Formats: sequence, C-alpha cells, structure tokens
Amino acid sequence: MPLPTSPVIRRARLGAELRQLRRREALTLEQVCDRLGWASTSKLSRIELGQSRPDLADVLDLLDIYQVSVAQRDALIVIARDAATSRGWWKALGEMGERQRTYAELEAGAAGIVEYQPCVVPGLLQTPAYARLRIAAGQLIDPDVDVEADLRARAARHAVLRRVEPPRYTALIAEAACAPAGDPVEVWREQLRHLLDLAALPHVTIRLVPAGAGVGPVPLTPFSCYSFPDPADPRTVMLEALTTDVRLTTAVDVDRYERMTGRLLEAALPEQETPRVLTGWLDG
Repeated sequence: MPLPTSPVIRRARLGAELRQLRRREALTLEQVCDRLGWASTSKLSRIELGQSRPDLADVLDLLDIYQVSVAQRDALIVIARDAATSRGWWKALGEMGERQRTYAELEAGAAGIVEYQPCVVPGLLQTPAYARLRIAAGQLIDPDVDVEADLRARAARHAVLRRVEPPRYTALIAEAACAPAGDPVEVWREQLRHLLDLAALPHVTIRLVPAGAGVGPVPLTPFSCYSFPDPADPRTVMLEALTTDVRLTTAVDVDRYERMTGRLLEAALPEQETPRVLTGWLDG
C-alpha cells in the first residue's frame, strides 16, 4: 500500500521543477503565458511558487512548451496529480483553517516529524480537554477563533499517529511546558497519561528538555521538521508564530534547524527517562 503524499510539498516540488524547465528553455514568465494565452503571469508564478493547486491540463501544456522527455514527463505527471489530490481523507480537511490545513498536509505525507515545543504540549499530542483550553486562550488574541471547529480539525490530524504506516514522530518538549501552569488538575493529569500512552507506541518518541540543559541559546519559537518518503521532496521546517506561520524549505534554513534539533536531542532526557519523570509527576 503506497504511503500518502503531502500535496503542499508536492506543489512545492512541482513548482521548482517547472521553474527549472522554463529557465532551461530560456523563457520568461511573459513568453510562456503569451504562448498559452493566459491573461497574466500571476497564474504561472503561483504554480512555480507552489502556492496554488495545479490543474493537470495546465501542467501538460507547460510540459509541451518545455519539450520534456517522456520519462521526465511521466514522473512530473505523477507529482502533479499528487499536488492536486482531493481524494481520500483530504476531503475531511474542508473545515480546517489555512494554518491547520498546512500542518495536516505536511503531517499526512511525512515519513519523519520532529517537533520542538517550549511552552505547551504539541498539538498532535494534546487531549481534547487540554486542546480546548489552549484554543480558548487564543480567543483573547483572535475573538473569531471557532473553538469547536479547531477541536474537530485537531482530532482529524491526530489520526496520522494511528494510521497503518505512521510517520516516525519525535517530540522535544521543554520540561516547563508539561507543568500544570494553572490548568485544572484533572486536565493536566489526563494529558500526562495521554503522553505516556503515546510514548509507548513504537513510532513515537517523547523527550523532555530540562531547563538549563546546556543547549546554548534555546529557541523561543516552536518549530517542526518534516522529511518525506521521496528524498527529492524538500525537507521542510515550520515555525509557529502568533498570526502567520513560516514555512522554510531552502537547504541552508533547514540545515540550521536540524543542527538545533541535534543539540536539543543531546540535551533532552534519555528516551526511557521521560516516561519515568511523567509517571513520577502523576504519582506525586
């Protein structure tokens, strides 16, 4: 059974490949659009930047202009179909906001995910009660947040860790993020029990990062690193910000965050120690 693919990553891959083909033919955006009869260059620009879900007919027209070989054409058609997919569980993303949709698409197609969270339990690991508190707190900044819709979206995302062939998932969580911090005690205890249940899964690793663990400058912003089954798909880092998240795909940027991940892994409690600490908090 083939692994699911990530449309957002396949769009980025397709756009980069098409941009390289256009430049190989020494064509400008304007020249290509003139040949195809497109009204403006914005359509092609958005395809090349991976910002729009491509129409297969448009991709085929572009491949004709670029005189692509049969083998490369077939490979790019597969990528284009993945980039435009709406089959299967993707239909469940309909009510997700744009931010959650981006994370869901990355998670669903990933072979490996590493998340660092300095303030709260990562979204993929949250119980409904804990998630409700976090989402409701966001209403103080954005009154238009729909708590129930966000909860349903988060529940749909959680399925990725329970699928038949899940990604290898590692969470690096600052120790303070698992403290009660004013949350109702039962919500906190339920969340810790949930972390222990997930940590028992063979593909899930949860490690606490103690305060003052000698990491050096500790990132203040949560980030997630994604790798994919096809090594040609771009490794990706998502930086979580207050309003608009940032997606990084250039090798220089991704390498920096992977080096930071390595430092956090060195500073974190051993994999076997974290469950003992969480259990001790529950029993204390």
